[in-house]
Amino acid sequence: MNTIIKIFKRYKSFLISLLVLIILSFFNKSILTQTINTASSNILQMLSVLPPVMILLGLIDVWIPREQLMKYMGNNSGIIGILLAMLIGSVAAGPMYASFPFTAVLIKKDAKFSNIIIFMNAWCLTKISTLLFEFSALGYKFALVRLLIDIPGVLIMSYLVNLLMSKDSINELYNKYN
Repeated sequence: MNTIIKIFKRYKSFLISLLVLIILSFFNKSILTQTINTASSNILQMLSVLPPVMILLGLIDVWIPREQLMKYMGNNSGIIGILLAMLIGSVAAGPMYASFPFTAVLIKKDAKFSNIIIFMNAWCLTKISTLLFEFSALGYKFALVRLLIDIPGVLIMSYLVNLLMSKDSINELYNKYN
């Protein structure tokens, strides 16, 4: 009985959503089919993105020693760490959820917390693939203005998050992965 309660607590949101979906499907069958189509499409997309990401992560974990990463992205990395975090995040490909395993590797290898946040923000906001699309679809003026706003925004956000997080929370995060 305890295991059933633990499972319910862990998956409470999912189970409630599923129950609501089942109830709604009695009134409108298309809601159920649309939900199943959307969910299956998202699962297929994730299955196409995550295996290459995991292979690349395994290679990065083996090929880049912890000391090397700490030198260039650790607490004493300075401007080099900032630029490297921006560069890695900007040249990355794939959706945002693909950045989370990379983030875990950066934490595991003791990258500076603000550099990790810069990396994640750059992945979202300054990707080169997005910039190339914006050049062609929205024009170079729009793309450059957005980029000029986003780069300082990425830096400000990362240092703001770093300041707002308690040292205990950051240490707990690092201890979790080491």
